[in-house]
Amino acid sequence: MTEAVTAPSSAAEHNPFIQMQRRFNIAADLLGLEKGLREILVTPSQEMTISIPVKLDNGQLRVFTGYRVQHSIARGPAKGGIRYSPDVNLDEVRALAAWMTWKCAVVNVPFGGGKGGVICDPRRMSIGEKERLTRRYTSGLLDLLGPERDVPAPDMNTGEREMAWIMDTYSLHRRSTCTAIVTGKPVGLGGSLGRTEATGLGVAFVVRESLKHVGLPATGCRVAIQGAGNVGSYAGLFLQEMGHRVVAISDMYGAILNSAGLDMPKVREWLKEHGRLEGFPGAEPISNAELLECECEVLIPAATEGQITSQNAERIQAKVIVEGANGPTTASADAILERRGVFVVPDILANAGGVTVSYFEWVQDRMGYFWDKQDVFDREERVLVEAFNSIAEAAQRYGTNARIGAYCVAMDRVAYCLKIRGIYA
Repeated sequence: MTEAVTAPSSAAEHNPFIQMQRRFNIAADLLGLEKGLREILVTPSQEMTISIPVKLDNGQLRVFTGYRVQHSIARGPAKGGIRYSPDVNLDEVRALAAWMTWKCAVVNVPFGGGKGGVICDPRRMSIGEKERLTRRYTSGLLDLLGPERDVPAPDMNTGEREMAWIMDTYSLHRRSTCTAIVTGKPVGLGGSLGRTEATGLGVAFVVRESLKHVGLPATGCRVAIQGAGNVGSYAGLFLQEMGHRVVAISDMYGAILNSAGLDMPKVREWLKEHGRLEGFPGAEPISNAELLECECEVLIPAATEGQITSQNAERIQAKVIVEGANGPTTASADAILERRGVFVVPDILANAGGVTVSYFEWVQDRMGYFWDKQDVFDREERVLVEAFNSIAEAAQRYGTNARIGAYCVAMDRVAYCLKIRGIYA
């Protein structure tokens, strides 16, 4: 089933919650879900907006705004990252929380979906200011958080350090050390080996399965990656190890291209030393827009949402798109890409390696026993391959594309839990 191509308003096409709802409605029709169940599935179960007063280094007080949305807890505790960005808004957090619900269900881990965000520019904040912001934000969410209630993780502009602050703040208030309150922590505080690489490695596993699915070579494909952060850079590294050529990669300042292939270990070293891709030797500078439209077999949008739209979908040359970011392709672009025969692996599977290993971390924290890195990677691979096969089968069964197939798998699993648990009244 293909969604008709429409000419949406720019605001609607770039509103991630509206984009999520459009995909949801298509899958709900295919599943034959009744109206009441649809309403429960699409509506966030709980939302919190909090004011976060922070004393800046110059002595001034500033009030930041933070959000936490629990979309669903039908299958388990809410699970989802916390992002710091000046562009954070409630609709974005709602959409990301919903995608986490579907993502956890697609890989069949016992979590629901949640997401958090704070409106701030972390690049303009000192470490001390970010710590005070993080701790005050955490204290404002104490009634929501807990290993059995809501388990945050890193997201855009947050990482191990912020997770350690959240864990410590929560533990101090509860008067006991609680490592399972967050995932993505430093290994020395109960973090899992392999968590840092997990999302990028998962993208590489999904690329491998996608190439097999569409009949492209297992080695030698050209790969373009939008985003040189943790996800994009690790995906490129692992794909190069698998025998593919990363011909282009970008960061927030621009992109670089080398049709013969970039040396990903050297790219990562350059980024670590210089903080940006600009000036990398032996590569041609191009724009982010040019990267999306460059000649390649595989395109990995691993930056942010709303990058492939009705405005550029016709010019995408890749045969396979694997979404390393959340929501990089709009619903209108999906229809164009499907008509053109481009195989799109949706974010709710493509970048689910992160939440899969987050689940492993939560399990390890709760049992107090930790696995070695190869064990983590092997378990992640099994989960993602099984999930890929389940959505391919669902897409074939319902006569739809991989994205809607993934939504069908996820929504059916969440709906099952809702129906079995019943509605408390």
